[in-house]
Amino acid sequence: MADEELHETNAQDQEDWQNQAQTTDEAAETTEAPAADRTAAAEDAPADETADEDEDYGIPMDKVEAVLNATADKASLTPQMQRMMQRQAENTRRVEESIKGTKSNPRWFVPLFCTFMIIGLVWAVVYYLTGNYPIPGIDAWNLAIALGIILIGFLMTMWWR
Repeated sequence: MADEELHETNAQDQEDWQNQAQTTDEAAETTEAPAADRTAAAEDAPADETADEDEDYGIPMDKVEAVLNATADKASLTPQMQRMMQRQAENTRRVEESIKGTKSNPRWFVPLFCTFMIIGLVWAVVYYLTGNYPIPGIDAWNLAIALGIILIGFLMTMWWR
């Protein structure tokens, strides 16, 4: 769909583009300097200025930024730039909707399941070190209680968003 929209032009759009290209070519021909002057100017110019000229595709960067930030005047833009601006606005709207649609857990959720896992671990360590505690008289069931508490913590991690 994006490719179709990107390459979709009608005759009027094509004529606008061709007219713009012709006027740009005519302006370049009238202001063009002799070859000797151009080579001398290129040798005198710093390397970063010539790199800027090479990367300039005929559209000023501030105009591109204005289109991407949706602050440009739509009447002064080419049809391609207008379509790019519309796609950018649609993508922004889609991302904002998806962010609004996400649900998150309360702030206490992560500390709670971490606490369960730590308490279970401490319970098992205390049982192994003492052999009788944390609850005396139930022996190996202390280990089952520790694993149950740890399991509750791990099950809570599956509901974490």
